Amino acid sequence: MAATRRHFLRSAVTTAVAVGAVSGTAVTASANGTESGTAAGSAASGTASGTAAGSGPVSANGWPIAAAPDDGGSVWTRPVPGTGFGVEVAIGDVETILVHVVRRFHYEIEALRDGDVTGYRAPATTKGYETNHASGTAVDIRPDCYPAGVKGGFFAPQAAVIRDILADCEGVVKWGGDFTTPDESHFQIDVPPTSPAVKRVADKLRAWNASPGEGAGVARDTLDGDRRSAARALQRRQTA
Repeated sequence: MAATRRHFLRSAVTTAVAVGAVSGTAVTASANGTESGTAAGSAASGTASGTAAGSGPVSANGWPIAAAPDDGGSVWTRPVPGTGFGVEVAIGDVETILVHVVRRFHYEIEALRDGDVTGYRAPATTKGYETNHASGTAVDIRPDCYPAGVKGGFFAPQAAVIRDILADCEGVVKWGGDFTTPDESHFQIDVPPTSPAVKRVADKLRAWNASPGEGAGVARDTLDGDRRSAARALQRRQTA
């Protein structure tokens, strides 16, 4: 069933790309997943998305872009416990948060293998919200199975887990499935480096990881009334 669903999604996105090519309209994604239907778009859409005063270029969410991973900068390949592989992300609090997202996906939605998760991407290969990959503050989980521009890649129970994961992250992470043009494989840090929420959420997740019976890998009832209420409240805020 899953393979059939993915085949349908790939076919759908191929058709969508073909239609866009025929129309001649360039679609440029912005930082929050909205889009511009003009050929020009935003001046920052094809670049690193901006430059912080007195510093280097930053991604769409305001985090500093790294020239390369594992090269003395802020982005390194970090292990994802329980999976056997690593992902290139900004070290520290961002690492804690994004690894939590990947781990819960692995344990509760679908088992992941090496190559299924994309973290860092070179600045020259990104634009709009995708520049968040260049700062190590975004991951794509199985992008070939959940292609950009196509909605409905997850069954209802899987989507409920995603909403519960986002609630864990208290709005610090945004899911590409909520973008105007959906990108259901994409998860990004959705607050700037100055936000105190980043450290608060990371500290909470680290405490869970250090406590037996807490954190990723523990079976959770995503339909529990309180958890579902929190997930829905966050969904309303992030899609408003």
